[in-house]
Order: sequence, then C-alpha cells, then structure tokens
Amino acid sequence: MAIGFDQALGIHDDALRFRSQRSSILANNLANLDTPNYKARDIDFKSALAKAASGSSASLEMAATNSGHQHGVSMSLGDGGAQYRIPTQPSIDGNTVEEHVEHAKYMENSLDFQATFTFLNSKFKGLTTAIRGD
Repeated sequence: MAIGFDQALGIHDDALRFRSQRSSILANNLANLDTPNYKARDIDFKSALAKAASGSSASLEMAATNSGHQHGVSMSLGDGGAQYRIPTQPSIDGNTVEEHVEHAKYMENSLDFQATFTFLNSKFKGLTTAIRGD
C-alpha cells in the first residue's frame, strides 16, 4: 500500500505556504510604514486554509455572459487572497499601516510558522523511521 505526501502531511504543507506568504505581506506592510496612501494588507489564514482543505483555490474565473464570448482562463491569485486591513487609527497621509499592529501580527505569524515547521519536521522523521524500519 503506497502512501503519498498529501496523505502523510495533510493540510500542514499548505499551512506552511500560507504562513510564508503572510510573512512576506506583513513585512511589505512594515517596509511601507512611511509611504503616503499605502494600504496595509493581510491574509485571512483560516479562510485560506479552509479553501485549500476543500480543494478550491483563490482564483478569478472569467464569466461568459453572451454566447459569442470566448471562454476565459482562470487566473490564480499570487498573494493568497490578501485583503486590506481596516486601521484603528488612520494617519493623515492615508497610510493604514500601524507599526505596533504589524509587529504583533508578524511575530504571531512567525511563531505559528515555526510551530508548523516543527510539526512537519516530526512528520518527516516519523516517515523516515517507518521507511528504515527502525
């Protein structure tokens, strides 16, 4: 009986990918802290993971509203469905990045990434032990 990585790892490989994407989005927010009119973004991790678990992905589908229309190609969203964050205290220059919020979210995501990575590492060690027959 063969076992695939999808069966062995479950949803955790998707979780690691989403955590990585979220980390880069949060770092981008921090990098644009002083950019006028920059809008802070974030990924809703729970909904992104739920979409991955259900087999659907964040994509844009082309709709044909007339029989003469060409069928479009679906386009995957590279940012994992990032949404704009509503600030608690907007700045005068239109920038919605709040440094303390971004740092807290970044650190929380970093800890969650490390926990997911540790869990996957233990899964791989278990698979290696099973293959070797130790």
